[in-house]
Amino acid sequence: MTGDRHLDLASRVAPPCNAFMKRIFLLAVFSLALSSAVFAAGAKTYQITGTVVAATGSMVTVQKGTERFDFDIDPATTKGSAEIKVGSPVTVTYVMSATKVEATGSPGAKIETPEASASASP
Repeated sequence: MTGDRHLDLASRVAPPCNAFMKRIFLLAVFSLALSSAVFAAGAKTYQITGTVVAATGSMVTVQKGTERFDFDIDPATTKGSAEIKVGSPVTVTYVMSATKVEATGSPGAKIETPEASASASP
């Protein structure tokens, strides 16, 4: 009878390190998933589908309807750039990025109009 009781208690108690390891593992998986979601949330991507009208090693021109779009490409890093041929339909995925930003005035600067200056004078 005492032997059965001993086995019953042993089967109910889980080693504390096993539960601790599970929590650490779940926390690590959650952190990894969250960090990859943060890095993936970079610049917004856009797509355009059209026909290739010109292609060189460093650029491709796509026509969609009456509009033409020129894209600079880096063959070393742009996926699928080796298969670009004139006349073939393509879908280009791209991001908009600035190459230079210039401030044109001080923030909150008031622009005085002739009407405002005339009404302010007595």
